Amino acid sequence: MIPPIPLARPNLTQAEIDAVVAVLRTADLSLGPKLGEFETAFAAYCGTRHAVACSSGTTGLHLLVRALGIGPDDEVITTPFSFVASANCVLMEGARPVFADIDPHTWNIDARRVGAAITPRTRAVIPVDVFGQVADMNAIRAVAQRHGLRVIEDSCEALGSRYHGRAAGALGDAGVFGFYPNKQLTTGEGGMIVTDDEDVARLCRSMRNQGRDTHGGWLSHPRMGFNYRLSDINCALGLAQLRRIGEIIAQRSRVAALYRERLADQPRVVLQRIDAAVEMSWFVFVVRLADEFSADDRDQILVRLRQRGIGCSNYFAPIHLQPFYVERFGYRPGDFPVCEAVAARTVALPFHHELSAGDVDRVVAELSDAMSQLRTRR
Repeated sequence: MIPPIPLARPNLTQAEIDAVVAVLRTADLSLGPKLGEFETAFAAYCGTRHAVACSSGTTGLHLLVRALGIGPDDEVITTPFSFVASANCVLMEGARPVFADIDPHTWNIDARRVGAAITPRTRAVIPVDVFGQVADMNAIRAVAQRHGLRVIEDSCEALGSRYHGRAAGALGDAGVFGFYPNKQLTTGEGGMIVTDDEDVARLCRSMRNQGRDTHGGWLSHPRMGFNYRLSDINCALGLAQLRRIGEIIAQRSRVAALYRERLADQPRVVLQRIDAAVEMSWFVFVVRLADEFSADDRDQILVRLRQRGIGCSNYFAPIHLQPFYVERFGYRPGDFPVCEAVAARTVALPFHHELSAGDVDRVVAELSDAMSQLRTRR
């Protein structure tokens, strides 16, 4: 029997296991020395003055929205083609996410549409570095500067990517990374805020720890906060991963290059266009089926791939068409047509460091066969 090929797999070695075990042999399981070590090393990697570890990319986004004073009656512009947290973080503070459609080639928020979405209530923009490709940050920052808006860069999928030579996450007022097991770097669960703004970093550190100040007592809470801490166990795992990040990114780049080579001449598959300014660190490998395929066709292809042992998924579903967004804001199909056309045809293929050239060949052959069989049945 041919073994299945999983969609994702974390890149862990004995070094990560040893790092976690070493912390377990101490009394410092949370708020210990590994937290500061991880933050310092991460800030140095991104080239920012501050890094603030937190329990997930989602909580990092929430902390930044709150730290920037965004609240009820405010609006924040973001993309509808993303994981839902990049919009939900705005709702968490009672503000309204306002969507701008995406570029049909890069699949990132279309910077030209950001300006058209600005109203007197707009306070910030949250561009998302989709699948590891940094958004058009020069254009977005220019719009934000003209209108006095803050920029929170959602780089949860882009650790290691660079834009005009600068690290993803370090291009706005603040950035956020996520460390779920399918990310370039994993801490199991976790996230990191990066910023050069000392006040933002201070507020985020306080709010992640129940509103305590750095030098205050354990039962002193100057402001409302949350338990968004990242344990030293997670931080030790992250430190070990960060020491290997160049190797990890190179392994993922090798697999992405194999896919792009095998799929380059496939007329029924569209690849994400990588902007010339971007040095890509790959999070997942997603293809878009050609326009001849419908959303139902895509779903049938996913079923067939899974039946053949190929891990796969759609990536992403439009945020504005999630049921609670439809119920709350009245969004309807057709509101953001580029996002909807791309999302209806996405297929995430297996993507992790252990994939061989033979594995990639098998995945591409199964995808081609699934598309051909669907076409033949017509």
